[in-house]
Amino acid sequence: MNWTDERVEMLKKLWSEGLSASQIATQLGGVSRNAVIGKVHRLKLSARGRTSSAQPRVKKTVTTTTVKATVRPTRPVTMTVGANALATQFDAEPIARQVMRPQENVVIPISRKLTLIQLTERTCKWPNGDPLSEEFNFCGNEAGENGPYCGYHSKVAYQPVSERRRAR
Repeated sequence: MNWTDERVEMLKKLWSEGLSASQIATQLGGVSRNAVIGKVHRLKLSARGRTSSAQPRVKKTVTTTTVKATVRPTRPVTMTVGANALATQFDAEPIARQVMRPQENVVIPISRKLTLIQLTERTCKWPNGDPLSEEFNFCGNEAGENGPYCGYHSKVAYQPVSERRRAR
């Protein structure tokens, strides 16, 4: 389908009248809703008219007058409707987060500060520091039978599934 000058003018007219892209595609025929949206963006058509069923969502107008201590509508007073949602009051106390602690006392081991070349199958491979710095090293303490880390670093690295779900 080619966009002729007549079809582009019809598109501009229908867009300014507030028709949806689907309605415009139906009236033009031979063109999809997405093609209409793409052409509208390429033409940079941003201003739209409102259809009769659409109502403004931004502002409400309230009019009031005073006659013998009775309030009656006369002059417009503009009130915003949607922007007040950003002015939230926080009266509630902050929620305390639960801190998970190990069930037994765990002593943090003093790192042996081994380099990559010094590691064996029986040493803890927990990295310490930035791998790009010269001070980078590994824990190096004796690793357990079940993994690459010592007892302390195993508890840090591997959390039971039930604790991970509660932390979310």
